Amino acid sequence: MPLLSEVPLDKEIETDEYRKELKELQNRLGELHNRLYRKKVPVIIAYEGWDAAGKGGNIKRIAGALDPRGYEVHPIASPEPHEKARHYLWRFWRHIPRAGFITIYDRSWYGRVLVERVEKLTPKEDWARAYAEINHFEHQLTNNGNILLKFWLHISPEEQLRRFREREAIPWKRYKITDEDWRNRDKWPEYARAADEMFLRTSTEDAPWHVVPAENKKYARLMVLRIYRDALKRALR
Repeated sequence: MPLLSEVPLDKEIETDEYRKELKELQNRLGELHNRLYRKKVPVIIAYEGWDAAGKGGNIKRIAGALDPRGYEVHPIASPEPHEKARHYLWRFWRHIPRAGFITIYDRSWYGRVLVERVEKLTPKEDWARAYAEINHFEHQLTNNGNILLKFWLHISPEEQLRRFREREAIPWKRYKITDEDWRNRDKWPEYARAADEMFLRTSTEDAPWHVVPAENKKYARLMVLRIYRDALKRALR
């Protein structure tokens, strides 16, 4: 895995080309999803990345290709008291999809080694142990026939600042920006170091990380859809 600082962010695509390929990819994914359901193959998609990197829009383009009866999206926020009383993976285990269905996590179990680490919400001995726990968790999933895809949407600090300011300026986008987003931005170097170590220790043969250049949202959406399409084709051979 490359360091985040080594990932090129100059990828772009023209709007007309984007619209054409988006339609083709979504049609193809719809066909593959029907076959997936008949073969009873479960799919798990986990999204991580910087605030304002475009996770929501990316998920929307995947969901737009699928039968709404066959998938669920779970946005992950801070754990509730009843979740804190259990092992941290419990709240993710309980949403693992049935055979032939799809679960999309908007943020994931990797919060243990990202936000909980950087914000010192969890003792070091606990988040340091989590790398092995997560690898074991994911091995169980893939060993049981789940397709598991992990995406990190990557943007530059400058692009994040532009998007933050845009959200503050546009009334109907204002709900997307919070004081917590600005606090997290102040800790960009710490989050980058935590992410680099996360990739190093949890990008495995069964469940590799896909770092997606997301400076251009359209390029990022197509890249994710292509990776998803290819994963389904491999599983259905």
